[in-house]
Amino acid sequence: MIQFLNPNISARVTQAMVTIAQATRPDVPVQGITAPIGALMITEPQALAESARAIATMGQSLPAGTRGVVVSAFGDPGIDNLRCALSVPVTGIGEASFLEAGADGRRFGIATTTPLLDQAIHDRVAASAVARQFIGCSYTEGDPVALTLQPETLLDALSQAIRQSIGAGAEAVIIGGGPLAMAARKLADSFEIPIIEPVPAAMRRICALLGI
Repeated sequence: MIQFLNPNISARVTQAMVTIAQATRPDVPVQGITAPIGALMITEPQALAESARAIATMGQSLPAGTRGVVVSAFGDPGIDNLRCALSVPVTGIGEASFLEAGADGRRFGIATTTPLLDQAIHDRVAASAVARQFIGCSYTEGDPVALTLQPETLLDALSQAIRQSIGAGAEAVIIGGGPLAMAARKLADSFEIPIIEPVPAAMRRICALLGI
């Protein structure tokens, strides 16, 4: 069983990520756990720090039969401590998408909705093996939470951000964020370069770490 740990309080987002992960590998059981307290969406550094504590708490009571864990917020909150605490493989939707986007030396960018997390995103990319290929983030305008409640407007805004990233030289673009998982799915085949969906990337990576 692969556990997707969602450190925000949206059970709807958790279910969307589980559905996408399960479709990526139908032969590997997937479950999701939603944080009992915290933010509806992680949009700024304080919420990201609090989400790391939520991840630590969820990691202390994983169901029996857990074979691997995915931190299911794009900033991968608490991932380093979780790895130290668990005996099973751990990845994050951020980490997995960076590695997939940067495969074969590709230059990659990130399109997302949370400009207040710019430094945190850069820090996580910097800790990865593909940091030199990262060209930066392109952000949508307006309130991130309000944007996710307007699916068509979100798709248009993310499309603009993707085009900005392509214009800056990206050879692949990540759509960064757990709450953006369904939008990422809809946009994945809409551009001339690879659009990286973090949830499928994380499912592929955790299965690779498990050798399955």
